[in-house]
Amino acid sequence: MVLRGLVADWPAVKFARQSPEAICRYLVERDTGAPVDAIMLRPEENGRIFYNAAMDGFNFLKNRLPLSRIIEQIARYSAFDSAPSVAAQSAPIRSCLPRFLDDNRMPLLDGVEPRIWLGNAITVPAHFDDANNIACVVAGRRRFTLFPPEQISNLYIGPVDFAPTGAPISLVDFAAPDFDRFPRFREAWRNAFVADLGSGDALFIPPLWWHHVRSLEKCNILVNYWWGASHEDNAGLGCLTHALLTLRRLPAPQRAAWAAVFQHYVFGEPELAVTHIPESRRGVLGALDEESVRRRRAALAARLKSGEGGG
Repeated sequence: MVLRGLVADWPAVKFARQSPEAICRYLVERDTGAPVDAIMLRPEENGRIFYNAAMDGFNFLKNRLPLSRIIEQIARYSAFDSAPSVAAQSAPIRSCLPRFLDDNRMPLLDGVEPRIWLGNAITVPAHFDDANNIACVVAGRRRFTLFPPEQISNLYIGPVDFAPTGAPISLVDFAAPDFDRFPRFREAWRNAFVADLGSGDALFIPPLWWHHVRSLEKCNILVNYWWGASHEDNAGLGCLTHALLTLRRLPAPQRAAWAAVFQHYVFGEPELAVTHIPESRRGVLGALDEESVRRRRAALAARLKSGEGGG
């Protein structure tokens, strides 16, 4: 869902509409100096966050810097047509810009801690988040290309446990798709949603929707809000990894049988699996408080460690 002008009244957006220099001064004045995650890419990478040529590492350098230092780099590189790409990635605003929170409030959410993304021309490959997401453009322009979760097989996703963004990414270069190598991407593209957002606009992205994000100006700033993840530790990917270790190697008939079991207990209608069981004996199928979940997780971890739980 595109939310045009959702944060147009933010003071930060008003400074951004004046000039890149105005919004950068606004942020520098509020910077606490706390270091945040930062990356730098060589000019020849064209701002695309990705793997290196051997795919045994990534094509960027990581650092921890105050926002002000990153802003200085953006200003310095803005004078060149071909320059390194730099960005602050997912920096907690309460740590680095706490005064920003008082003046720029999200009108739709309360109690959700925002993060800031700041850089020059950067492209984040298609990936997903295990949470609801509202992304608010403060400065510059961003193009979001989104795909529903069922397009996963047409996006040619890279390694699950080794990705430059943390979550798995599409290996397709959206700027120049190689349809000989990735022929199914044509079908993904037919199912894509594309949204161009400017300063003051926002976008709601549902959980597990694939999204490719391209920053289009020499100075781009975005604030986003994640909430409602399955677990803060991204347990969904952990569960997937465990399933890959334990179930994928089974013969096809057993995999199909387990698929039916998971469909019944995990992905199907919850009540269908429990209505015939007394409420007091539903165990993990019933309602569990946080302490019960903690104890069962600890017991599962102990079983896995001892080798009794598979994998």
